[in-house]
Amino acid sequence: MKVVGILVVTVILVFIFLIQRRGLARSEKRVKRAFFSIMMVNWVFAVLLVIFPEMPGPGQMIDFIYKSFEPFW
Repeated sequence: MKVVGILVVTVILVFIFLIQRRGLARSEKRVKRAFFSIMMVNWVFAVLLVIFPEMPGPGQMIDFIYKSFEPFW
């Protein structure tokens, strides 16, 4: 079942890439690299969430970071 989730995430990100490809054709090489890098990071995070659904989200990470500053408030 996890393989299906990974395939769905991959298909969605490929679909987004194909839609944005027209706008990227006129962009600089740096913009294309940045877009592709962000897409790959998103894919990795999505696959990790499919494999490990109990993994904490970004909101919990921010709470963890700022909880250490709580005594200063």
